[in-house]
Amino acid sequence: MTDINPDQIGAGKPQPLEWRDGDMPYSTAFGDHFYCQTDGRLECGHVFLAGNGLPDRWSDRPTFLIGELGFGTGLNFSETWRQWKLHRRPGQHLHFMSFELYPMRRAEIDRALARWPEIDAERQALAALWPDGPEGIVALDLDGQTRLSVVCGRALDGVAAAAPGFDAWYLDGFAPSRNSDMWSEELMRLVCEKTAPGGSFATYAAAGFVRRNLAAAGFAVERRKGFAGKREMLCGVKAQ
Repeated sequence: MTDINPDQIGAGKPQPLEWRDGDMPYSTAFGDHFYCQTDGRLECGHVFLAGNGLPDRWSDRPTFLIGELGFGTGLNFSETWRQWKLHRRPGQHLHFMSFELYPMRRAEIDRALARWPEIDAERQALAALWPDGPEGIVALDLDGQTRLSVVCGRALDGVAAAAPGFDAWYLDGFAPSRNSDMWSEELMRLVCEKTAPGGSFATYAAAGFVRRNLAAAGFAVERRKGFAGKREMLCGVKAQ
């Protein structure tokens, strides 16, 4: 298990949201939607799961640790958990650790995820366990083989305090042009330092400075075709 020192973590506060096109959450703090307007669940599969070689890479592993920058609505976790349940074997364990400055409220998570019937079971289970006032480290055992930890506070502090050994990363902060701190060279270096040899990352982002920061951090960076008409995305591997 990856340990975090709670004393090093500053609790985040819920951010103001707008709901657009029905149940599409929009961050007024960052001026950006929380996920792809085409289909955020399918984007998760294309970018984060496939970009990290999942589910294949966890197939022969007794434990697997995924890190995420930006928990948001919990969509990436919910879709990953759905896929994990389809492919896991008895005795395997997944730990999904996400870093989120502005944790959403239970009702907001429930509303945002309700648009996808494919993850109804995951949405209901997550909403049932989500605390009324998320702060510090939210640690949830969703089932006997799945643990979720959401570290509330600045990602830089949370990742710095985490123990190493991450097998895969979902880099899912708001757009680099609107949330540059989430893509800084300092944070990307920490992400790489905490990644196990042979571990990976994937992100929808393809900005030049993001690619350069990831390469400088120590990842072998690859461009791939993006989701839903987006020209490029990035993924990569840390040297063995």
